[in-house]
Amino acid sequence: MLKRALLPAALILLSTHAFASPAEDSRAHFQSIASGEVVQLMQSYTEQAQFNWVGGPIDGLYAGKTAISTVWSKFTQAQGTQKVSIEKLEESLNPKGATVTANVFFEGKAKIKVRYVLTWREGKIINETWQIDPQLNFN
Repeated sequence: MLKRALLPAALILLSTHAFASPAEDSRAHFQSIASGEVVQLMQSYTEQAQFNWVGGPIDGLYAGKTAISTVWSKFTQAQGTQKVSIEKLEESLNPKGATVTANVFFEGKAKIKVRYVLTWREGKIINETWQIDPQLNFN
């Protein structure tokens, strides 16, 4: 009898661990940028996502998946395959969504230090800020 009562609770617990956390999704997002896989990268966005790129030649505000895809295509073509380092990744959660912040260092044709802020809702990126910050220190 006790086993039957515990089975639904165990299934719920197992199913919640089957989904990645916003922090894990953010790490995967950074890896997708580094690999240059734009199609894979774009799967993380909502249709109405906004991307605020601060600094550098692609500086601007981009709204919607089409505009964001165009920016990532330009960036990944210019950078080639990259190495990525992630530090100080922090996740803030509540029932409505999550915000992930991190310092991210991309090494491709150019070396780019970025202060990153991602806002996730229902497992998708709704808002992204890419702040180029040459003063960031990486180990």
